Amino acid sequence: MHAVASLAMALQDMGGLTTTSTTDGRIFLWIALGVGVVALFVALLMARHVIGCDPGTEEMQRISNAIREGAEAFLRRQYRTIGALALVLAVVVFLGYHSSERTAPYALKTVIAFLVGAFCSGLSGYTGMYVSIRANIRTASAARTSLNKALQTALRGGAVTGLVVVGLSLIGVGVLFLAFGGLDHPQQVPYQLVGFGFGASLVALFAQLGGGIYTKAADVGADLVGKVEAGIPEDDPRNPAVIADLVGDNVGDCAGRGADIFESTAAENVGAMILGAALFPVFGIKGILFPLIVHAINLIASSVGVAVVKGKETGDPMAALNKGFYVTSALALAGFAGAVYTMLNGPNVQPMWLLGCGIIGLATAFLFVYITEYYTESRYRPVQSIAEASLTGPATNIISGLAVGMETPAMPVLVISAALLLSYYFGVRGLANVTDVSNYAKGIYGTAIATMGMLSCAAYILAMDTFGPITDNAGGIIEMSNQPDSIRERTDKLDSAGNTTKALTKGYAIGSASLAAFLLFSAYLEEIKSIVTDKVLHAGGFMPVGWSFTNINLAEIPVFVGALLGAMLTYLFSSLAIKAVGRSAQMVVQDVRNQFREDPGIMAGTSKPDYGRCVHIVTGAALKEMVLPGVLAVGLPIAVGLIFRNFSESFQTGAGAVQGAILQVPAIAGKAVNLAGAEAVAGLLMVGTISGILLAMLMNNGGGAWDNAKKWIETGQYGGKKSDAHKAAVVGDTVGDPFKDTAGPSLHVLIKLLATITLVLAPLFV
Repeated sequence: MHAVASLAMALQDMGGLTTTSTTDGRIFLWIALGVGVVALFVALLMARHVIGCDPGTEEMQRISNAIREGAEAFLRRQYRTIGALALVLAVVVFLGYHSSERTAPYALKTVIAFLVGAFCSGLSGYTGMYVSIRANIRTASAARTSLNKALQTALRGGAVTGLVVVGLSLIGVGVLFLAFGGLDHPQQVPYQLVGFGFGASLVALFAQLGGGIYTKAADVGADLVGKVEAGIPEDDPRNPAVIADLVGDNVGDCAGRGADIFESTAAENVGAMILGAALFPVFGIKGILFPLIVHAINLIASSVGVAVVKGKETGDPMAALNKGFYVTSALALAGFAGAVYTMLNGPNVQPMWLLGCGIIGLATAFLFVYITEYYTESRYRPVQSIAEASLTGPATNIISGLAVGMETPAMPVLVISAALLLSYYFGVRGLANVTDVSNYAKGIYGTAIATMGMLSCAAYILAMDTFGPITDNAGGIIEMSNQPDSIRERTDKLDSAGNTTKALTKGYAIGSASLAAFLLFSAYLEEIKSIVTDKVLHAGGFMPVGWSFTNINLAEIPVFVGALLGAMLTYLFSSLAIKAVGRSAQMVVQDVRNQFREDPGIMAGTSKPDYGRCVHIVTGAALKEMVLPGVLAVGLPIAVGLIFRNFSESFQTGAGAVQGAILQVPAIAGKAVNLAGAEAVAGLLMVGTISGILLAMLMNNGGGAWDNAKKWIETGQYGGKKSDAHKAAVVGDTVGDPFKDTAGPSLHVLIKLLATITLVLAPLFV
């Protein structure tokens, strides 16, 4: 972060490249910030429009108010907990940076960026949920009029989340870049923004984890007692856990997923800007600001996409949503092309190849969506095979579901591999005529452009995702308020589309996390190179010409152990998350049983259950259970870096190499710089990312397949509701719930948190 000035000078001297003037790039920063502000204003108008819609009958409002109060109470308590943890970590980062003379000047800026990132992430999640818990009742009320009105109300409610998340990410990074002097020192400042990504990751982890535990504990508890034991339908007002279940949809799928996508866009912005700084002699400041312009285009395209969605009374809502997605993608691609040819140009640059990187990213997003649809939709073999296995009981249902889950990573991994290989190659070809910049630097920037392409529709994708819990809540409100069957049929259509969008956006989220994680891993390697260069030059040591921190040797014991710990972390983290759901669900099950036993009038319909009791139980349990896995995720990479930094140099295969030796490595006073800590963390980050991606795919798609196998049986297949096959499918769905809504989505965040925390604390590992 910390040797950026000297690194930039070295890059400029390598081939006589002249530094591009920053003047012509200033306008792009102001354009990006302006679009971000306009997007927030559009989100405000959409929110006012949605909240101004008819709130329905008094009975509907009573149910909606209970959901709103429960969600807001949980989020207040959750954010207090997250805020306390963030302040503790801010102090740790500040003291850690101040412990070294090299990093002390950057301590305050890093902490400020961290706190701003955490605040913006929390604000985006809260804002999205604020609107969603008010859009549910408006969507339910609109369904009494027409399907199209309900569809548009729900999507615009979701669009508020999408626009706010991407807008705040864009404004947060842009304002910090401006405030830290980025227009005057554009090569230096991107390294000082890594704290923003770390703050976003921290909030996202706890928001997704706590919300996921809440929503699945309530859902599992409600299903096990309501559907299996009492034999009552989903969202039946006699179930004491039904309000807690509906609250969970908001805190898990709205606030949690909002923080997740915010983290993806924030981390991608910072990582791509760091790689753009390394190519400053080629593109100047425009290469650094390019990610911000891409997200500005994202906001414009997504706003238009939301505006064109219109459904027909007898049509499929998913078709209307897909139309909006196609319009958004087309506009995003056109804008992306314009940005590439305007900003990533130069006498030795071939923009066509760089545009190809963006197209690869966009194609990757489409492929992930369709692969997820194949594994989670009842029209296809995987879900139907699980439903058929339910005929012989819960055991065969679970065996079949696990087999499908283990199959699911194959095609996505092939897509990710192809995307990385092709975008790397395209990056090299696009900059082939640029001399004295390594092919590795060219190729890695190509993968960064692909990541930007994949996230170029993020705002619309998030609108579709939030559409899911809004319509789910709307259906519950209609059911609990005893509205006519014709209205329930409309909300069932919307709920079915919402289930699909939730599954598809999880596939999109893990795909974007995969590319973003590789981007951040590359940024970590660049960061270590910068730190080592600075350290050696200031000490008057030996710095080999062309040395880079890119060869992480698994034959070295610290690297292998770090890699092993990284793989272990993903499994232990998932275990803790799933156990947390199990323990919390047990408390819900016990309370529902107690209420049925204490008041027989609940099942008879003559008295109301105590919904608030279940909400209180789940809130306390989720907040308590989210702390341990969250602390583990934050603490392990820090411990590995600090402990292994002090390992003897004899653990390194290149130890003892000095100036003039055959194996040339950075050295100070004739002694090789000890990189054991940085290399061990690189091993943890690399293998932990790979393991986390595969495990998240298994859990997301396996859980989604279990869920839709149950729903397919409920349509009348294999005996329909209350049949033995249905009971077996409910058990399988219960097993899959913490997979797809707690551990799986939390792993998306974990793999990006590992990258951002190592970026922030990299100076402490060398």
